[in-house]
Amino acid sequence: MVKAVVGDETQLKLAEDRLSQSAIPAQVGLVVGKLNSSIDRGFVFDLLPTPPNDTGEPACSLSEAPKDDKKKKGAKTKSLHDSSSSLLIDQDWVVEHARQVSRMLVGGIKVIGIYIWATESSFKNSTIILCQTVKGVAEAASILETDRDEGLLIHICYSPMKWTCRNFTLTSNITSSRLRPCDFKLGKVLTSIQTFKCMYNFDIRLPIYHESASTAKTLTDILRYGISIHAKELRGAKAMINGCLVCFEVVGDEPCLSDGLHEVELLLPFMKDASVEACSQKEVVGILVYSGSVCSFACLNPKEPISQALADIKGDIIMSLQSRLDIICDEVDGHVNPTDDSCKEANDEISTGKPVSQLVLYLSRNMSLFNVSALLLVLQHFCYVGRHVSVQCFGTPASDTTLLLYGKQHCLSFPRRVFVPWLAGTYICDYLQPFETVEVLKDHCVELMSMEAPTDPSTFLEPEIEAPTLTTKSFLDVAIPFNSAFSSEYHSEKRETGTSEESNQKPTKSADFTMIIAVLLVFLSVFVGWVLFAVRAS
Repeated sequence: MVKAVVGDETQLKLAEDRLSQSAIPAQVGLVVGKLNSSIDRGFVFDLLPTPPNDTGEPACSLSEAPKDDKKKKGAKTKSLHDSSSSLLIDQDWVVEHARQVSRMLVGGIKVIGIYIWATESSFKNSTIILCQTVKGVAEAASILETDRDEGLLIHICYSPMKWTCRNFTLTSNITSSRLRPCDFKLGKVLTSIQTFKCMYNFDIRLPIYHESASTAKTLTDILRYGISIHAKELRGAKAMINGCLVCFEVVGDEPCLSDGLHEVELLLPFMKDASVEACSQKEVVGILVYSGSVCSFACLNPKEPISQALADIKGDIIMSLQSRLDIICDEVDGHVNPTDDSCKEANDEISTGKPVSQLVLYLSRNMSLFNVSALLLVLQHFCYVGRHVSVQCFGTPASDTTLLLYGKQHCLSFPRRVFVPWLAGTYICDYLQPFETVEVLKDHCVELMSMEAPTDPSTFLEPEIEAPTLTTKSFLDVAIPFNSAFSSEYHSEKRETGTSEESNQKPTKSADFTMIIAVLLVFLSVFVGWVLFAVRAS
């Protein structure tokens, strides 16, 4: 439980000035920062106002006065209305704002609660809806279950001007008594942040079982399962910081004393893959390969231990993988159900080698992966910038259409991660589709992060490289990565052996002739030497 919260003095003063000059009666927004229960402290980096909803209405407003009060006049009526008014909050819109912002934050920076700009009386009359909003925001912003411990509720009262911070336990019942006050003060937070960077390469290989042997029915289910399994493996990974292996027993709980950017390298145990299961090839219809490279950043407060930075790096990697999948799924959910004509169009795209359409991915999510008609569209090779997904199907082809999937490669581009400078040398990120430009990124920064649009694209970071394509011909080549190298060497040696056998006769004859000439030269030299010796002796 966090007992003290420190807010960045510069950013919170700017937020206070913005609210004071706005002359609005109420506003709700997100609190961005980090909570660390191990040191009983929380840090607030910035306050992000929730933008108006699709209809242009604010996410927070005051309830209207009763009809009887509208007929009354004077200061007494105004005072009565102020004491009886409550807050109306569009909870779904605030929760969606938290979900979108969480995707744009890097490791160590999270949505940790909400803030409310309102009078003291309206705040007291709205504690239940505020607690519900805090809980909804925390659930939307959390990827791992361990993140859902507590949330902050910051009240900025303008009559008189006063800041108060309360802690809400998310596992408890939603009651006003669960709001506990905590110490709140302003200080220098962002200027002392330490940055950690990691380029992480991953290779997840999952079997695709028959319908009767698995509960995962779609490509999305299998990917989510693979990411969750890899998250467990990643927690036990060792780490190197700036080329030095980190020993958690010695320096894991100590703060990082050096400044500048810290390069992190994660080391997984060799040949230890929790996702690998013993199974018969008869039970498997294919192998899903999910591989690529992820760039991750993490921010650490000087009072936090090094182990926290590594945990933030690992959490950011998993969240990045899930965020890309969620973005694709959200886009697919916006499309209508496929019709017969659209299915025919998708088949035409496959046969002509065009990129996989939205419809194909829709079928991969909403149809059984092991239905024959779905196999024609789903079991194919996916590759995309920064990450690489491939689905390989083995066995006897179901139809002629399936043969097209063996002979051609179809691509579906997933979002790429782009980093944008934020506050005091820190970064936020966004995920851009291949057809999107940086203008979309600028709009997201203005609308979601309440910041000025970045004007210099040269400051953007795109460290993720394009994943190499995967070409395989056998089940073992995909199921066992190391088998591909062995198999290629074996076939190479075999080809060399076969070639040498075919041309073995001609080199053999040439070698025999050379040997005869060499022997004759030796005998000739011996004979000449003997003759010269005999002449000199006589």
